[in-house]
Amino acid sequence: MREGSLEAPTRHALGWQEPEFYSETALNKELERVFDICHGCRRCVSLCDAYPTLFDLVDQSTTMEVDGVAKEDYAKVVDQCFMCDLCYQTKCPYVPPHEWAVDFPHLMLRAKAVQFNKGERKLSHKLLSNTKLQEAVGNLPVIAEILNAAADNTVVRKVLEKTLDLDHRAHLPKFHAKTLRRREKNHAPAALNIQAAGPTRGKAALFVTCHCNSKTPDIAQDLMRVFEHNGIPVRLTAQEECCGMPKLEQGDLKTVDKYRKTNIPELVRLIDEGWDIVAAIPSCVLMFKQELPLMFPHDADVQKVKRAIFDPFEYLLHRHKAGLLNTEFKVELGKVAWHVPCHQRVQNIGPKTRDVLALVPGTEIEIIERCSGHDGTYGVRAGTYDRSQKIARPVISRVQKMAADYLVSDCPMAATQIADGLELKHGETNPLSLLRKAYGI
Repeated sequence: MREGSLEAPTRHALGWQEPEFYSETALNKELERVFDICHGCRRCVSLCDAYPTLFDLVDQSTTMEVDGVAKEDYAKVVDQCFMCDLCYQTKCPYVPPHEWAVDFPHLMLRAKAVQFNKGERKLSHKLLSNTKLQEAVGNLPVIAEILNAAADNTVVRKVLEKTLDLDHRAHLPKFHAKTLRRREKNHAPAALNIQAAGPTRGKAALFVTCHCNSKTPDIAQDLMRVFEHNGIPVRLTAQEECCGMPKLEQGDLKTVDKYRKTNIPELVRLIDEGWDIVAAIPSCVLMFKQELPLMFPHDADVQKVKRAIFDPFEYLLHRHKAGLLNTEFKVELGKVAWHVPCHQRVQNIGPKTRDVLALVPGTEIEIIERCSGHDGTYGVRAGTYDRSQKIARPVISRVQKMAADYLVSDCPMAATQIADGLELKHGETNPLSLLRKAYGI
């Protein structure tokens, strides 16, 4: 046996449909095995609070080993993991194909799934992860205005903290009654000369995502305009549900499967018609690239979508390598602090956002490869808000020292989390919006 593995990391199928997956006895046995490995290594202590929580439990036990930690305390570790995947991606030397086969994030996912099946996940957490319900309510014209006003009302926010575990200090995105689908309901793909480039076929169907539809429609519109400026026709999906990531992080795998049954047939239909798939939110791309394929390893349609979905900048860089990217930029961007979202890093595509933005003359890109600590509900819940801010602090400090002209992150929630602690020259934005600015369109 050797310390670490020199081979590229690989991930095993989740096995969530196997009966033993939900066995609490089998789960605790695997948790103890992995926790013991982590205790002996401690390399991930700086990543998130799951590891300090585990190591404190061990160090405060009677044996000062994992066998001294009460099984009921395992949940304290599970609750601090928001499955950013950075431990698996950047730190752990024991991931598959190493024979110890440590996959900490997916073990935490299994634990959350067991908790969910036992009814132990909080109702407030279920509601916060229910993007479908949020959209149904928040997209109503009058209701959207009321909710947005309530989000800025201290009294209302303290009530929400008591009832929904929604920290009163957390920044909440605004709802847009004029959603992306309402804005673009008459949009037709531009009549352009379609050209393939590498794995891209030259026309893209946009998986809108819950966040872009109702909370950040401008980002999706920026993607559409940038792509069309580069000769890539864009259309919206005819129908879609949430990608499933918020429910995955709660262990609600049956709802993830329910969403799959709507999304995958529609995306496969578009792929068969010659469309590539893109989405502006890294978590949504990752869901189709990694999590669903690992949940359904033998589903040919899921695997087809995995091969046909792209991060927007990954797509644009393929075009550039084939000489098809429009490089007639009109606006210099200056110094740009680019925060790389965890769920983008895990896609193993490299710094494609940087590579594209760096093509803009008079532009310098400074990379920050560290978790912002937001991760959906973790960054807004009363029980985890302070820890989330602690994780974000080093990132905020880095941006302050850079004195950049722009702060961008491909994840709009991460960008907001970082910007909340800063006074910025131009305010936070999305790389797609910045690229559109550079084009002057």
